[in-house]
Amino acid sequence: MEFYVLVLKTVFIVIAAEPSWEKTPSDYVAEYGDYFEGDMVLTEAQRKEIEAAIMPDYDNGDNTPKNGLVNATKRWPNNIVVYDIYENHFNKKQKQMIEEALQDIAGKSCVQFRRRKSQNEYAVMLQSWRPGCFSQVGCNQASNSRNSQVFNLADNCFHHGIIVHEMMHTLGFYHMQSSYDRDEYVTIVFENIEDGFKKNFAKYTNDTVTNFGVPYDYSSLMHYGEKAFSKNGQKTIIPKKEGAKIGQREGLSEGDIVKLNRMYNCTREETTTAKAPIFNWDFLDKLPKPYDFRH
Repeated sequence: MEFYVLVLKTVFIVIAAEPSWEKTPSDYVAEYGDYFEGDMVLTEAQRKEIEAAIMPDYDNGDNTPKNGLVNATKRWPNNIVVYDIYENHFNKKQKQMIEEALQDIAGKSCVQFRRRKSQNEYAVMLQSWRPGCFSQVGCNQASNSRNSQVFNLADNCFHHGIIVHEMMHTLGFYHMQSSYDRDEYVTIVFENIEDGFKKNFAKYTNDTVTNFGVPYDYSSLMHYGEKAFSKNGQKTIIPKKEGAKIGQREGLSEGDIVKLNRMYNCTREETTTAKAPIFNWDFLDKLPKPYDFRH
């Protein structure tokens, strides 16, 4: 526990620094901190497992898949995420945006969110203690000595898509470009990446970052932007498909919605809304069926 606290203190200092190149709103640099891949807080067990699953194609040319993760991404029991908010950390508008982001996810899946009923109940704690946007991956109750896990939103994180992005990490999702097959769809320009951050562009075996049978999704809310962690303002990720755009932070893509519903075993009947159909279920039915969802 002492080591964990020391790491967070170090991060607080590092991520406060701003890149030297001029930023645009689409870059969302608040996500590009000093945590794992910028905005994910891993448990020690998750970190060891994911490091063992790296496919290191940029440092030694070894593309042999490592042992994949089976238990690092944890589903929330009964598809219910229990959360609470440090009320004095956020203003009225920010609290409203948090609630709207949760409602957006709930309205497109069978995942539910509710405030915790007592201090003894395990929950995601939404806070604004530190700079940047970051959260833990999946439900970490079994490996957490406390009754809560972190979800940090600084003032510059308050964009609908960023809040949803971070909550998708909490639900158990990694970044899109970590997919084992990403090199078929994007080119990583390692010479443009800030020193010390190339590790954030690792790819993992299919046991680690499964796509749930959904094709690579350039429009995913979970995809890095084209200048993520750039040291010179040049692109660090280039799509191989002409005209493809990456790094949007407006909301869940159709592919994101399919994967979320597959991860949590949502049925057609469970995924409903009073306004309109969530998404085209025919799209889901036409996709190839994955051999294993890694439950």
